[in-house]
Amino acid sequence: MKEVRFFYVPDVKNSTELPAEEMVHAVRVLRMKQGDELFLMDGAGYFYRAQVAMTSAKHCFYTIKEALYQKKSWRGHIHLAIAPTKDIGRIEWLAEKVTEIGIDEITFLNCRFSERKQLRIDRIEKIIISAMKQSRKGWKPIVNEMTSFGDFIRRVSATTSSNKKPSINKFICHCYEEIKKKDLFSLLTKRNALERDVLILIGPEGDFSIEEVDLALSNGFQSVTLGDSRLRTETAGLSAVAMAQLTNRERNNIFIDIKDEEGGV
Repeated sequence: MKEVRFFYVPDVKNSTELPAEEMVHAVRVLRMKQGDELFLMDGAGYFYRAQVAMTSAKHCFYTIKEALYQKKSWRGHIHLAIAPTKDIGRIEWLAEKVTEIGIDEITFLNCRFSERKQLRIDRIEKIIISAMKQSRKGWKPIVNEMTSFGDFIRRVSATTSSNKKPSINKFICHCYEEIKKKDLFSLLTKRNALERDVLILIGPEGDFSIEEVDLALSNGFQSVTLGDSRLRTETAGLSAVAMAQLTNRERNNIFIDIKDEEGGV
């Protein structure tokens, strides 16, 4: 059985050829030729069954045969805001794994005790796209540039206060024993059915500063713990997203046939 090949084409409806990077993989690595089948992903829930129409040294044109829509396997919006680790490989691993599990948005935080102040978002994007293909996820998470903790909290507070939709469930994970905390998973399971949007903050290895925790709490965040174990930053991030996924899971994760090749797309 021939292996199915997936390619990320965000502007698939307005294009007839693969983007340069995907073209290189299709033509020069896989040596795909006219008539070969491939699947295109737009990152917004759509998969397209397509066929290679023509290739050259710098181009790979395709013809779309069928469109399929993949419903998200979770309800609501899952947003992880996390301080990058000093070892870049660990935060890249996290980006890959939360994409495989399923997430809507990732924001990187510059905190008082952060060991990494800069991050190559373009590299994170490539890792996420690769993880999308591997896990067959139709939805590409939004990846935001690194922002200061204070600016992020103020922006979220301003957005939620002016938003008429059901409130976002906002949580901050920390290790301060003097500040009362509740179990994150327990809180997630007890939410109202309409309150499915989740924002979880994970700090650096040295934790958030006490001032940062106080700022979050004063802006409507709930103080939470992920359990009894003391987790590394990337492990905490993955655990938090997994909890949100389990409590937001949608059972009917199906592909919906949009139009066949005769009807077009």
